[in-house]
Amino acid sequence: MEKLQAEDARYLKRKVKGGSLDVHPTEKALIVQYELEATILGEMGDPMVGERKECQKIIRLKSLNANTDIASLARKVVEECRLIHPSKLPEVEQLLFYLLNRKKSDKREKHSPRDLAPFEGLELDEEANINRIDHYVELLYEDIPEKVRGATLILHLARNPDNLEELLQNETALGALARVLREDWKQSVDLATTIIYVFFCFSSFSQFHGQVTHYKIGALCMNIIEHELKRYDLWQDELQKKAAACDDDHKNQNVKKEHEKAFKKYQGLLIKQEQLLRVALHLLLNLAEDTRTELKMRNKNIVHTLVKTLDREDEELLVLVVSFLKKLSIFLENKNDMAETYAVEKLARLLPCKHEDLLNTTLRLLLNLSFDTGLRSQMVQAGLIPKLSSLLADESQRQLCMCILYHISVDDRFKSMFAYTDCIPQLMKMLFDCGESPMDPELISFCINLAANKRNAQVICEGNGLKMLMKRGLKLKDVLTMKMIRNVSQHDGPTKNLFIDYVGDLAAQTGVEEREEYVIECLGTLANLTIPDLDWELVLKEYNLVPFLKDRLKPGSAEDDLILEVVIMIGTVSMDGSCAAMMAKSGIISALIELLNAQQEDDEFVCQIVYVFYKMVFHQATRDVIIKDTQAPAYLIDLMHDKNAEIRKVCDNTLDIIAEYDEEWGRKIQSEKFRWHNSQWLEMVDNRAMGDDGEPFMYGDDGEPFMHNGDILERRDLFYSADGIIPADSTISPEFFIDYQNGDMGQAGGFPGSMNIDTFRQSTVTSGQRPATASGFRPEEQFFYS
Repeated sequence: MEKLQAEDARYLKRKVKGGSLDVHPTEKALIVQYELEATILGEMGDPMVGERKECQKIIRLKSLNANTDIASLARKVVEECRLIHPSKLPEVEQLLFYLLNRKKSDKREKHSPRDLAPFEGLELDEEANINRIDHYVELLYEDIPEKVRGATLILHLARNPDNLEELLQNETALGALARVLREDWKQSVDLATTIIYVFFCFSSFSQFHGQVTHYKIGALCMNIIEHELKRYDLWQDELQKKAAACDDDHKNQNVKKEHEKAFKKYQGLLIKQEQLLRVALHLLLNLAEDTRTELKMRNKNIVHTLVKTLDREDEELLVLVVSFLKKLSIFLENKNDMAETYAVEKLARLLPCKHEDLLNTTLRLLLNLSFDTGLRSQMVQAGLIPKLSSLLADESQRQLCMCILYHISVDDRFKSMFAYTDCIPQLMKMLFDCGESPMDPELISFCINLAANKRNAQVICEGNGLKMLMKRGLKLKDVLTMKMIRNVSQHDGPTKNLFIDYVGDLAAQTGVEEREEYVIECLGTLANLTIPDLDWELVLKEYNLVPFLKDRLKPGSAEDDLILEVVIMIGTVSMDGSCAAMMAKSGIISALIELLNAQQEDDEFVCQIVYVFYKMVFHQATRDVIIKDTQAPAYLIDLMHDKNAEIRKVCDNTLDIIAEYDEEWGRKIQSEKFRWHNSQWLEMVDNRAMGDDGEPFMYGDDGEPFMHNGDILERRDLFYSADGIIPADSTISPEFFIDYQNGDMGQAGGFPGSMNIDTFRQSTVTSGQRPATASGFRPEEQFFYS
């Protein structure tokens, strides 16, 4: 339009069309949309050149308030604004009434990470016009103040999204802005901030990212941010030196004034610098939508830069930095960089804080990082457990805090730390507040993890904790609540005795109509109750549990998890002699052997079944059945050298007891142990005996081998002697071994240091004594204290 007005005004013809009305979204103002058509006429009145432009006029109504006469104000607006036709007077009145009664927006503006808060330097004494863009570009070739003014006018245009398309087509303007930023950003922080803000407006829309990247604004922003952070460190060092000088000579007023002056200057510089960092980082955050661009930023150490910026105090800047880190944290490489730079320690400083957006964003970043074991350790070392526990009281942040704490509770090393915070009482209150409604899975999962620690379990059971849990679990048939109760029941000490009152209720849940996963938890809780004073025989009879246990031992009769719990339950009740006898009479031992055959590849099944045999061989009734009526000892001998250490341990203990009570099995067990212990030596002997060219000492004088294809166990002269006690000709009486095993050799002047230990370093028990328990002592053994 400026170009048209420059022509001869006698030949200019203007025409206005439209005049639609709308209200301003934030101000008390009306917006009139209209179309302006300008035509240049020739000397004969014929149209020669024409241009059409869409325009708008804003009518600000500063006097509009509760006492305003709407009708009078509407008439005044129509009379003074020729763009509004008089026929639209009722519409104007309606819009004015709407403006008067429209709810005021919250004065505390909230800026999402995608929105950039306004800053100082945007104020102008003139209104930017898209038609004068060429004039604004010319200002960019002047001195720094004029460059700042020209960039600010272009920024006012760019903040209106409707102008972006037109600005984008003006390559001269964008090229000039990019050139000025590249050449003069060190000379003026205001100039750099304003020009980056212009490109930020383009970066807010994905379709314009290509143009921003074309001018290499992202790489330039990275350099600017790195430079500004170095300047910040220099400012800090200089300020600390002046502060130290002031402390050393506190009576010198000149030094004190110089420090105060430097501090005020530092604050002013810091405000401008943080504005620059905010707009530059926000532009980079927008560009990071493209993962290829984000990878380039990572190669330039964007994570280290952001973590370093976490030391700032400006909350808006911190929200932006933490949001950027949260976006980057979903990639493994960036997460590792955050671990190396100890980002968690700096994030812990931000908790808790009053800025809601900063608090929420920080928690979301910590949640992303909490999936890593090493970073969880850093969180604990930074003291986040008590901080996050205190934030559970905030309903808006509760879910995030609970998820982070849940991840921390997965590690057994950190479970005990929750007992020394107010976390568990808050969780129990949340559980009970749920009533009979379903619980959040995060809440009950967190409680299940915590209950696996002994100290936490004691805190859970304080007051009526266990009573309320049992009431909810049994009434609602809640599987997860029962899983939590089961974890509590596994700990020895006072908490286990609290379950005596609920044994009957738990035993009654084993009915066939109950869900299998629910029965598993109830049965698992019962199996954990290794309480000496508990009368298991009465429980088995009253609730008819023996048939239930036997039926569930059949392979395929139920899920493996339930069958395994049944085996563990049998092992628990087998501590009682009368219960063990009931098991033997019911045929459960044969069912266990059949199950062992079916599940021989499952180490957990094998270990638990062998443990049942270990418990049963303590009692005469079940021991005789196992030794004489079954092939259980043979299975145990096969498992004696299993690759699983726990299985080997239980097998050894069980076989030791069997060997003490049955001589035939004792010889077989001893022979197998010898073969296994000396397997390499035996293999060498057999190989040389079978070879064609053997060593001379392997053969007798007549060339015949010593072995003569006999059993090597019959060659006692090959055994190692015990300090000359066993002669080389193997002439020794059985009575010697009996005296040796009874310890009489040591008492009757035998070899010193002799104890009740056999050749294979296994403790032995003379006949008639009760076998040792898993704890290594006999129940009837007397204890003497010095």
